[in-house]
Amino acid sequence: MGLSKATLKNVEQGGKDIEFMFNPTELKFSRTVSIEQSQGSRTDRGQNKSSFKHPNPYQLTISNIILDCYEKQGDERNVLRELKPFTDAVAFVEGQGKPQRPPIYRFTWGSNAYLRCFIKSCTFRLTMFLETGVPVRAILDLTLEQVSDKNPQPSQRPPNVLGGDRKSQGRPMAGHDQTEFN
Repeated sequence: MGLSKATLKNVEQGGKDIEFMFNPTELKFSRTVSIEQSQGSRTDRGQNKSSFKHPNPYQLTISNIILDCYEKQGDERNVLRELKPFTDAVAFVEGQGKPQRPPIYRFTWGSNAYLRCFIKSCTFRLTMFLETGVPVRAILDLTLEQVSDKNPQPSQRPPNVLGGDRKSQGRPMAGHDQTEFN
């Protein structure tokens, strides 16, 4: 069985799947909580009181992604061709009567679907060139930010008992890999 490649799979119109040339060596996840500190409100010890607002989306940082075209032939040697899907992903896509937005992906690697996301940040550096100045190697850093599903799970509101709806209001995870962050 061959090695599986890390992939950004397009999940909505406006983007294309992006398969990584080489798998990452590290995935760095982060998440923060939004708070508000009231200026005039203090605790008994004189510290600002904090109001907890909400958790922010997960961010996944993938650093030092190598793109190498040195061994390829002809025009295929120009690494800018391999960079284009990543740089296009931080451009907004046309929406039919809808606001423009970046393409939405699901970052997967093997059987793990880590998160539904968009590319928030794409930074690259060209690190190797032919004598003619053609770039043949690049190192790419990505920051992916989680976005909610297009069809969110049912809310935790109480069932409509007046209408005879006494079904469970659970949150089924059918169709989602267990490794995905919520």
